[in-house]
Amino acid sequence: MVADDSTQPLLDLPAAVQPSLLQGFPSRKQQAGPQLADHLPVARVLVESSLPHLDRPFDYGVPAGLDEDAQPGVRVKVKFNGQDLSGFIMERAGESDAGHTLLPLAKVVSPVPVLTPEVRALVTAVASRYAGTVSDVLRVAVPPRVARLEKTYPPSAETPAETAESAAAKDRGADDAWVSFRNGPAFLRHLKDGGSPRAVLNPLQGYGPAGWPQLLAQAIAAAHASGRGTVVVVPDNRDLDRLEEAVGALLPERAVARLTAEDGPTPRYQNFLRILAGTARVAIGTRSAAYAPVKDLGLVVCWDDGDDLHIEQRAPYAHAREVLLLRAEQSGAACLLAAHSRSTEVQRLTETGWALPVEADRTLVRRTVPRVVNTADSFEQERDPLARIARLPGTAWRAAKEGLERGPVLVQVARAGYAPSLVCDHCREPARCAACQGPLAVAGASGTSALPQCRWCSTPAPDWHCTHCNGRKLRRGATGVIRTAEELGRAFPGKTVITSSGDQVKARVTNSKALVVATVGAEPVAEGGYAAALLLDGDSLLRRESLRASEDTVRRWFNAGALVRPAIEGGLVVVTAADTAAVGALLRWDPAGYAQRELSLRAELQLPPAVRIASITGPRAAVGHFSGAVAAQLEQTGVRLRTAGPAPLILSGPPSTRRSAEDVRTLIFFPYAQAAAVTRVLRATRAATAAKRSAEPVQLRLDGVDVL
Repeated sequence: MVADDSTQPLLDLPAAVQPSLLQGFPSRKQQAGPQLADHLPVARVLVESSLPHLDRPFDYGVPAGLDEDAQPGVRVKVKFNGQDLSGFIMERAGESDAGHTLLPLAKVVSPVPVLTPEVRALVTAVASRYAGTVSDVLRVAVPPRVARLEKTYPPSAETPAETAESAAAKDRGADDAWVSFRNGPAFLRHLKDGGSPRAVLNPLQGYGPAGWPQLLAQAIAAAHASGRGTVVVVPDNRDLDRLEEAVGALLPERAVARLTAEDGPTPRYQNFLRILAGTARVAIGTRSAAYAPVKDLGLVVCWDDGDDLHIEQRAPYAHAREVLLLRAEQSGAACLLAAHSRSTEVQRLTETGWALPVEADRTLVRRTVPRVVNTADSFEQERDPLARIARLPGTAWRAAKEGLERGPVLVQVARAGYAPSLVCDHCREPARCAACQGPLAVAGASGTSALPQCRWCSTPAPDWHCTHCNGRKLRRGATGVIRTAEELGRAFPGKTVITSSGDQVKARVTNSKALVVATVGAEPVAEGGYAAALLLDGDSLLRRESLRASEDTVRRWFNAGALVRPAIEGGLVVVTAADTAAVGALLRWDPAGYAQRELSLRAELQLPPAVRIASITGPRAAVGHFSGAVAAQLEQTGVRLRTAGPAPLILSGPPSTRRSAEDVRTLIFFPYAQAAAVTRVLRATRAATAAKRSAEPVQLRLDGVDVL
């Protein structure tokens, strides 16, 4: 369909609606504008707009004076509905079917083609998969422009001979860490020979020469040796720093470019231009790096895909793992999904045969990982009957005491702060604010004797009483990292206590004999590994009201356990949680077995990721109208949906971040075989509803991990 052909139906909208989309275009009787280019005088432009019904290219004329710069992929300015809007040229064409005189391009903002054909195809596929708009995906894929950096584009190119020679010199003997894994050497050989293997890797250690950064760096070097590029995505800057250091030991510095928004707009755009020009063939970064315009792409890598930092926080909320999978399929590149644990999504890929596991033999596992002890098992219960209710059972205390004689000891806690929440002393119900229903807490070490206040609206609660039992006495419902550090400091006098949480996250600690108290996900790396690790608050993590609570808890446990020395060196992990399947997976160090069990249970119940899910959130009438329209269109094609809802939202978070109390949510479950048809209808219905303005807008999310 031609972009602005007023004679053709637009998104199957009524004819009366379509002309409103073309307001601002000159009529057919208007005089022609400036002289157009002789060759391919039509530019198809995607304007930057989040409106779903404008998610398509519009035809504009290319003035002869802009012919040289107005190439596909460049940024432009155009007139649209009387406004100056930014956009990208998607392609040039010889003619237009619009049926009226085209408006000319107003301006070529930059002659640099920042949107390559491969990335253009990728963002289109991502928008289709998540029923979003291409413009929203482009906002993530292409970083903000820094004009002064484009004056030196393209940068001076290095000679290929130098790069190949340097890479070959550093690559000699670089794949030793993969030898211990079944299928590991074959995977690297396939990469070096220019092949495109797809593998799932579960590294056993998170530190030292056999740590995950070194394993990933060796895979990157293998792809680089074949003359191809690589894209690597990690959750955060701490992981990025470690990976950059490991890759720098194998490849020349000029071959690697770092992409992360936290570095600031200038370094980010400078590295983006290096990748675009081909002077850097390896792109490493956080989630937006998945769209890096690497030339001759040969390998895509995702580290720790279960981390929710991989999920884009703006519509259409794409997951970096899914972006990389789409990219691997489109470009025929190799794919490596690596993590200490295994997500159910990755397990599904292995069970369908899309990717093959690269695993260590059980003999190597037992020799490499620490010993794991659960304080809630029958043996420990007989030795210490109070272990089930104690926050620091005797076994954990002895492990910390003995570990401190050999090196640092890691203590993982669930929450930051001091006493993050309060509960009624009589009935143990959470204490809530009378003004906004937010959780009450105390700010410091004075405990419940201090005046409690709301964590959301900061309203003091001097006369609090429990709405369930009318009790008036409070107690701590949880102990945060600061309180835990204080208690451990008193329990182990003379020992250094280091905390890592919130905005004070530490990346590394030395091998000194110290207690390192960290919240989940904020554990620093000890240079020689931790002598022991105490995984506290396990029951709190497992009891969260989420479908993925146990899966996410297992991931956090494995990430912490991988930082501990092997059992043959005295490494010990103590977990304080009920004896569940999640604890059993850690005791056996079997992430694949746990993922297989979880996926089979989800498949039996037809829950994600065994099926896909779409959530429609908004006012009740709007949600009903939208879901009804979707169901009606799909029934015409023989597709019947399984839905749940509409149900009122459970309000959470500060009032300023919550949706209306009147909002409801409907969930739609559909199999992968019908995903293309369902997402196409969802996308078209969203666009038609926005164009007609027949109902209030709704929020549409696909595969949201926090929905269930």
